[in-house]
Amino acid sequence: MFFIVALSCKAYSQQLSTGTINRKTVVQRHNFHITDPKEPGPTQVGNGNFAYGFDITGMQTFNDQFTTMSHWSWHSTPPPNGVFIKTERDTHGRMIPYELPDPKQKALSEWLAGNPHRFNLGRIGLWLKNEDGTIVTLHDIQHADQYFDLWTATAVSTFEVQGQPVKVTTVADPDKDIVAFKITSPLIAAKRLGVFIEFPYANLNAFSNGSDYSKPQLHQTVLVNEATFQRTMDSMRYEVKVRWSKDNKIEEEMPHRYRLLPSGGNEVEYVFDFNSDETPSFAEIKARSTTYWESFWNSGGFIDLSESKDPRWKELERRIVLSQYTMKINASGNYPPQETGLVNNSWYGRFHYEMILWHNAHYALWDRWPLLNNSLHVYEDNLQGAKNRAASQGYDGARYPKCTGPDGREWPHPIHAYLVWQQPHPVFFADLDYRAHPTKATLEKWLAITEASADFLASYAYYDSLRKEYVLGTPISAVSENNDYYKDQNPAFELGYWRYALRTAQLFREKAGLPAKPLWNKVYQQLSPIPLKDGTYEQWENINQMWTLFNYEHPALVGIYGLLPGDGVDTTIMKTTFKKVLASWRFDTGWGWDFPMVAMTAARLGSADEAINMLLHPSPKNNYDKHGFVGGGNPYPYFPTNGGLLYAIALMAAGWDGDNNIPTPGFPKDGSWVVKWEGLKKAL
Repeated sequence: MFFIVALSCKAYSQQLSTGTINRKTVVQRHNFHITDPKEPGPTQVGNGNFAYGFDITGMQTFNDQFTTMSHWSWHSTPPPNGVFIKTERDTHGRMIPYELPDPKQKALSEWLAGNPHRFNLGRIGLWLKNEDGTIVTLHDIQHADQYFDLWTATAVSTFEVQGQPVKVTTVADPDKDIVAFKITSPLIAAKRLGVFIEFPYANLNAFSNGSDYSKPQLHQTVLVNEATFQRTMDSMRYEVKVRWSKDNKIEEEMPHRYRLLPSGGNEVEYVFDFNSDETPSFAEIKARSTTYWESFWNSGGFIDLSESKDPRWKELERRIVLSQYTMKINASGNYPPQETGLVNNSWYGRFHYEMILWHNAHYALWDRWPLLNNSLHVYEDNLQGAKNRAASQGYDGARYPKCTGPDGREWPHPIHAYLVWQQPHPVFFADLDYRAHPTKATLEKWLAITEASADFLASYAYYDSLRKEYVLGTPISAVSENNDYYKDQNPAFELGYWRYALRTAQLFREKAGLPAKPLWNKVYQQLSPIPLKDGTYEQWENINQMWTLFNYEHPALVGIYGLLPGDGVDTTIMKTTFKKVLASWRFDTGWGWDFPMVAMTAARLGSADEAINMLLHPSPKNNYDKHGFVGGGNPYPYFPTNGGLLYAIALMAAGWDGDNNIPTPGFPKDGSWVVKWEGLKKAL
C-alpha cells in the first residue's frame, strides 16, 4: 500500500531542477489577443518604476483615462495656512494624540489627505484622419487586433481605417522611464496619421487617473530644442524628450497638446523619454526589452499545470502567469505600489503599509528577492518618523503609518490612526530575508527595525490586571475595518500576528547573540487568547452576530493559520471555523486577497480541493480579466489579489514549515492535478 501511495505522489507532484520546464511554452500559451476596442483596462508595458497603459491602437489614442505613470510623479498644491493639531483620545486611561481630521482645521485636514498625489505624466496617442479630413473616432476603427507577447513584453496592434492598414508596435525600456513605438501604415505618406502628446494638470480626487485636462491655466508646457517639452506644475518640474526615426515637425494644437507630423513614407518610430540623460532608439529599446523579459521569465520560481486533468488548470495557470507580469510592471519598483499600481490612482496614489505584504511578499517565495528588496528601504527610511509617532503616544519602538507616499507622512483618518496589523510586517519581511540569506549581514540589516517593531508591539499591548492578560485595543481598527474602534478589542488576526512577531523578533536577537527581552516573552505568554465562542473563533472579542451581521469584509480570523503559521491556534477549532467561513461568508463584499488568504488556510488544514476552489472563486472580486487585472469595484485594478495568488500558489506547491514534506501539499491528491514546479521556496 505504501508503494502505491508513493507512485501516486510522483504522478501529481514533480519538483524539478531549475531549467527543466519549458518556460517559454508555458508563458506564451497565455499571450493574449484584444479584439474589442472597448475592452476595459489598459494593456501595459513598463518596468516597475514606470508604466504606459494603452488601448486597442497600441497607444492612448481613444481613451484619455489610460496613463503614463512613474514612482517619481508626485505633485502637491500649496498648503493652506494653519498648524495641524493631533486629536487626543482616551486609551486605557491615557490621553493619546492621534492623526484624526480636525474640524477646526478642515481645509488643512483635507490638504493633508490629498497631498502629495501621483499624477499622469502625459497622454501619447495617434491622430488619424479620414479621407474627407474628419477626425477618426473609435467607431471608424475596423478589424482591430492587439497581440501581446508576454515573453518579450511587446504589443503589436493592427487595425484599419477606411481599408488602410495601421500597425503599431509598443515596447518600454526595462530600466528607464521610456516608451517607444514603431508605426507602419500608408496613412503616413498620405499625411493622415501622426502622433499627439497631451499634458494634463494633476487630479486632486482620491480615485482618478491622475489627470485633469480642464485646468490649462494652472500648469505650463514649453517646447524647447525642437524635441524637449519642459513641464511645470506648481513646484513640480520635469522634461519629456522625443526621438524620431525620420524628419518630423511638432505643432502646438492647443495649450499642452502637440501634434508630431512625420515627413512621409510608410514607417516611423517614436521614442518618448520621461527621465533619462540619453534617449535610445526604438530598436535598442526593443532589444533591451526582449533580453530583459527573457531573463525575467527564466529566473526565479516557475510552475506548469498543463498535465492536469482538472479542466480548470489552464485558467489557474493563466492567472499565475499574468500575475507575474502585472506585478513586475506595477509592484517591483523603488517604492511599494499603491493598490492600483501604475495603472491609475487609488487613495491619491499612496501606498498602504499593510498592503506591502500582499503586494510583494510573493517575490521571496518565487526566489525573486531583488524585486522585493527594491522597496523594503521604506522601513528604514521611515523608522525615525515611526519612532517619533510611537513616542508621542507614549509607546516604545516604532509605529508605522498606514497610508503614505515617499515622504512617510500619514494623513488624518480614523482607520489610519487606529489600524495596527501593519506593525508586525517588518518582522515578517526580516524572517523571509533571513530564510533566503541566513547571514550576519541580514541580521545587521534588520535588527534595529525588528527591535523597534517588537518594542512597539509589546508596549502597545495593555495589561488588564483583572483578566491578568494583555489586550489589544481600544481604540483599534481590525483588519476588516468594520468594527467599533472605541468599543471592540482583541481582533483575532492581530493576536496571532503579535504572537508570531514577538516570537520571531526574539529569535532574531538569539541569532545575533543578544539576550532575550523579558517584556516580549511576558506579552507573548500572557496575551489574550484568540477570541472563541460556541466552538469557533471570532473576528474580535465579544462580536455580536458575527455569522449573520459581520460575515462580510475580510475573513481575517482564518489568516492566522494560513498566511501565518498559527501561533496560538488550535487546529481543531480552526477547522470548524474554516468550515463556518466557507458556509457563511459573503465573499462578494470582500477584497481580492481574501481568496488566496482562505486558500492558504485550506491548504494547511488539508482541504486542498477547497484551496483550489477559493483561488478560482466566482466572486466578481476574484475575476481576472484578459490583462490579468482583478476588479469587482473600486479600486480597479486591485493588485493585492495578484500578489496574494502568487504567495498562495508557492505555499501550495513548495509547502510550508511543518508540512511533513508532503509533496505539493496544497494541491488535491486524487490525480486531477499534476503540478510541475521549480525554484519555489517554502512559506513560513
